[in-house]
Amino acid sequence: MQKKHIIILGAGFAGLQLARRINGRYYDVTLIDQYNFHQFQPLFYQVATGRLEPSSISFPLRKVFQRKQHIHVRTTPVLNIDTVSKTVLTGAGNFGYDYLVIATGCTTNYFGNKQIEQFAFPMKSTSEAIAIRNQILLNFEKALSATPEEKRSLMNIVVVGGGPTGVELSGSLAELKRHILPRDYPDMDFSGLHIYLLEAGPATLGPMSPVSQQRSKAYLESMGVQVRLNTQVKDYDGNTIALGDGSTIAARTLIWAAGVTGNVPVGVPDALLARGNRIRTDVFNRMEGYEDVFVIGDIAYMETPEFPRGHPQLANVAIAQARNLVQHFNRLYAQKALQPFVYKSPGTMATVGKRKAVVDLPHISFQGRLAWFVWMFLHLMLILSVKNKLIIFINWAISYFTNDTTLRLILLPTRRQIKMIEEEGLVKKGQ
Repeated sequence: MQKKHIIILGAGFAGLQLARRINGRYYDVTLIDQYNFHQFQPLFYQVATGRLEPSSISFPLRKVFQRKQHIHVRTTPVLNIDTVSKTVLTGAGNFGYDYLVIATGCTTNYFGNKQIEQFAFPMKSTSEAIAIRNQILLNFEKALSATPEEKRSLMNIVVVGGGPTGVELSGSLAELKRHILPRDYPDMDFSGLHIYLLEAGPATLGPMSPVSQQRSKAYLESMGVQVRLNTQVKDYDGNTIALGDGSTIAARTLIWAAGVTGNVPVGVPDALLARGNRIRTDVFNRMEGYEDVFVIGDIAYMETPEFPRGHPQLANVAIAQARNLVQHFNRLYAQKALQPFVYKSPGTMATVGKRKAVVDLPHISFQGRLAWFVWMFLHLMLILSVKNKLIIFINWAISYFTNDTTLRLILLPTRRQIKMIEEEGLVKKGQ
């Protein structure tokens, strides 16, 4: 029997896991992503605060698949998908498919506020994490010669969104302020550096247990982070943040971690979009109304009795859906009936700082030192290569004993690099 062709859009947790496990005897696979590497999103905040190098959490796709002859990698933006002709249109040409898998994940949600979108810093890619690191370090360099008024806004860092990303980033910034910056800038007074975490809801880590919510907030406040709950950001002009209660905060750096929206390819019918701009699927992860299009990962919206508002947008869900879809393709090849996707949550966790983390398992919650070691071990195990596991472990070990890192480099792209990236269509002009 002739092998059929699967196209996978996106090389995140879901897309990468699926491509690695598909049986090459049955299928040829084309993996399409705008980047030529997989990014380990849970550790973006450590790149943003100079704790890890970008290469430690980024994995070249061609290196991952260099021993799999049935995998074909294409680095190009997806322009359109045509489900009638079963074709994906990209900047590198058109590709026909027998089965299409949409695993394009999510992007930052600014809730329609163009002003915030223009001036805030998102953190949904390695390059965006590097941009945050550059911004923070450049601000401190500028602060050395700034006027008192300019220095006030340069020394304020505001993180919006009290989910795991916001909590982990705020905690890491607090440790940077306490242990590292006074040694780097001995002639600067860092008592004027304020780190704010703004959350529109009533608690940090909203999906987690009440005890984890309370403990995470207490940890942050003990580290000097100013946590403001039930606080909405209305506007931002690059220098002043306007809050819902009418007050303002002067800050040159606003990091937006307040929400995500589905990164839907052009060609998906609007009628199939659910809350969060996610694509509706049946219990087999098939896009509703289609037998040959599957959707997995953060962009998939599947309603079940256990998850009536869709599954949580977590790496564990994406990986589980990818593994289940591998079995689907094996069954399709053998002309057997598909099995519905069933997700059993192994738990959730978040780290706040050194020896400070919270873990919620199905039947128990715990916090503190043990939770921190559990968080580190499980994230280290998710890293793809042994080399990268070792590099990250060494960095973490050095940081644990010295409270320091050596990765505070300001690396700005040249004009030529920016022009080349824009011409390739990987970013919009002006970003």
